[in-house]
Amino acid sequence: MKLYTKFFTVVVLCSSVLVFNACKEDKTVEPTKVDFKKEGELTIFKGTTDTIVKVFNIEIAKSDYEIQTGLMYRDSMKDDQGMLFVFPEVRERSFYMKNTRIALDLIFFDHNKRIVSFQENAKPMDETSLPSNTPAQFVLELNAGMAQKLLLDVGDKMDYFEYLLEK
Repeated sequence: MKLYTKFFTVVVLCSSVLVFNACKEDKTVEPTKVDFKKEGELTIFKGTTDTIVKVFNIEIAKSDYEIQTGLMYRDSMKDDQGMLFVFPEVRERSFYMKNTRIALDLIFFDHNKRIVSFQENAKPMDETSLPSNTPAQFVLELNAGMAQKLLLDVGDKMDYFEYLLEK
């Protein structure tokens, strides 16, 4: 019985030392950096003249996960980049800036790809609702101030194409 007790004590002590040493290791988890992934291009045109206002490189959010995550956890975005949300149906939309670190302009488009409304200068990390106030099928997120800089108006339009990416 004493031999068993000594053996058990040694095993417990060795296990404790292993656990203690394992706990001492620095197990700090670094957040994953989310980089821009160009999935297509989007062109905005003046509604009255069809002249090109600007061409953007875009990421496209179509799946539920992509739509729910959007531009969350990003620290910056270039002025020629944006994220296009593509919905299967036309209805009123509402966004918020939870976990979004950069200020954004949200541009809402109808099924004809015409601008129907804006939410400009959305504040980072703010969970206040940002509604379209009218039915929309597409939403483009750009850096804050871009809508005003480009003098965008309701009635301006966009077109986009998506790259065929191999998965």
